[in-house]
Amino acid sequence: MPMLRITPAIEIDERELEESFVLSSGPGGQNVNKVSSAVQLRFNAALSLSLPEPVRYRLMLAAGSKLTKEGVIVILARRSRDQGRNRAEARALLVAMIRDAAVAPKARYKTRPPRAAKEKRLEHKKTRARLKLGRAKPQMD
Repeated sequence: MPMLRITPAIEIDERELEESFVLSSGPGGQNVNKVSSAVQLRFNAALSLSLPEPVRYRLMLAAGSKLTKEGVIVILARRSRDQGRNRAEARALLVAMIRDAAVAPKARYKTRPPRAAKEKRLEHKKTRARLKLGRAKPQMD
């Protein structure tokens, strides 16, 4: 059973990938109208058993406009005139997306500004206020 290795811990079964070849609008001259060199790679991320749940969730969030309502990621590769290169490019894009999703984001913890920073900010405000006050027209009572 052929597997597509993403990380040492994540592999995707090749049967989960669906490729179709379509006419390309890219370079190729008259060849564009005759040969289906563009590759449309479809991967059902929502139903994939190969991906751990957190990775699947982050992948679907990161996919953006490449994700359909059914949870299928559609990648279209048509940069090259060669069908094999476009196929490799589409797979590389999918692998890169999954690798990025496999990295868990660092947890952010709340921090507070130090007292010195607060005092510096307030001192700067006072300085600016005095400067602007000096620009005002004198009051005649």
